[in-house]
Amino acid sequence: MSHLAKAREVFDIELAALKAVRVQLDRSFDRAVETVVAALKQHRKIVIVGIGKSGNVGAKIAATLTSTGSTAVVLNSVDALHGDVGIVNDGDVILALSYSGESEELLNLLPALKRFSVAIISLTGNLKSSLARHSDVSLGVKVPREACPFNLAPTSSTTAMLVMGDALAMAVLQARGFKQKDFARYHPSGAIGRAMLLRVGDIMRTGNRNAVAAETLTVKEALLVMTHAKSGSLAVVNPRGKLAGVFTDGDFRRHMAANENLLSLPLKKVMTPRPICVRDDALAVAALKIFNERNIDDLIVVNAKNEPIGLVDSQDLPKLKMV
Repeated sequence: MSHLAKAREVFDIELAALKAVRVQLDRSFDRAVETVVAALKQHRKIVIVGIGKSGNVGAKIAATLTSTGSTAVVLNSVDALHGDVGIVNDGDVILALSYSGESEELLNLLPALKRFSVAIISLTGNLKSSLARHSDVSLGVKVPREACPFNLAPTSSTTAMLVMGDALAMAVLQARGFKQKDFARYHPSGAIGRAMLLRVGDIMRTGNRNAVAAETLTVKEALLVMTHAKSGSLAVVNPRGKLAGVFTDGDFRRHMAANENLLSLPLKKVMTPRPICVRDDALAVAALKIFNERNIDDLIVVNAKNEPIGLVDSQDLPKLKMV
């Protein structure tokens, strides 16, 4: 079997595993979501425990929950019995991960956890296991087989556990009414956060870098304005100073082929009327959406009076770490 064929086989096995776990979803999932949401409403947290590969998956689930506004921490099952269990408080939710449901280190921890008033949700491949029996809610993640040729190395099972954690996090997010603006609060240094916290007015070009000209100006004169602003486009305004159109270097090239007198024509004759624009007080994410959907290089920014006051150049976005 070639390497490529092997890779496809692994994908097929793990996709089949996810479909099998999806079939196992039942009312227990609803109870798990309700349990987590109730705890978070009381300003409690989710404590995630697991051993080995399950512990690694648990760390990622904790990160996903925390980044979407659900406070989650990872508790090392071994260290917990040597003082770290102090991180647990009454009212918390314990999310315990063990595919076999019989991990000795995890089972040894359960009595210590049950001294607190906590709810235990388990993710396990054996709903009749010791872990499942001692849990308030158990979510089944049993897979037909591992992707490992010996059916030993955790592969399909850890993928299933990870997806179940993602499903839980997203369902909790929905149940709590978590919004895009909330997401930005937890990612202030990332591209998502910047796009959702900044306004268009914070990132636009202004002053002599914002090319604006009257519609009566000739194309030759407009090109000088664009050159001075080092811009590939120019906002065209009517006699009242309102946005009337846009003229770009692309427009210049297209018209040049068809009109020998192009340089002497007024902008009104060659501009694109009613151009795409955005308000200065719109979120920067709105500008990103326009760039992605309309396939343009420059976006004119207007104020409440429809006067062009700035320009967002797509080439500036990487420098602003917006993409």
